Amino acid sequence: MKLNELRDNEGARHRKIRVGRGIGSGKGKTGGRGVKGQKSREGVSIAGFEGGQMPLHMRLPKRGFNNIFAKDYAEVNLGSIQKAIDAGKLTATDIDHAALKAAGLARGGKDGVRILGKGSFSAKLAFTVAGVSAGAREAIEKAGGSVSVIEVVAAADKAKAKHRTAQAAKKQG
Repeated sequence: MKLNELRDNEGARHRKIRVGRGIGSGKGKTGGRGVKGQKSREGVSIAGFEGGQMPLHMRLPKRGFNNIFAKDYAEVNLGSIQKAIDAGKLTATDIDHAALKAAGLARGGKDGVRILGKGSFSAKLAFTVAGVSAGAREAIEKAGGSVSVIEVVAAADKAKAKHRTAQAAKKQG
């Protein structure tokens, strides 16, 4: 093979279709856009528009609501904690949100972690969590461990408390 014989692989380069360059090109006149109207022109954004009729997404009734005060917990089952201990992923004796996150068990949960009682559990551990179900607490204490539940303070409440202390300091000073 010589330098002057080098070629791209067959089908590696495609010629760009030049739209609107006469009827002989096969893509002339309307340029593949049909005939007339808004959709034949550039910059069309009418998705969901139904010609003035009330659109479907507005005709359907609303359902449910989103509770803005709900706590966001990462839920972890005792069975998955036991599996992580057996696999060597979780070695600490004091388990908190950070330890569970490091082991890959707790995803998300900006308000902390909540332990649920699904699965078998036999390790003697001390848990410091935001919540625990009654069955999980029973299983942990049966295995010889302990559970302490910490008070979860929402971000809005933290901001209010900070504002109150700043106001009180202003009045005194």
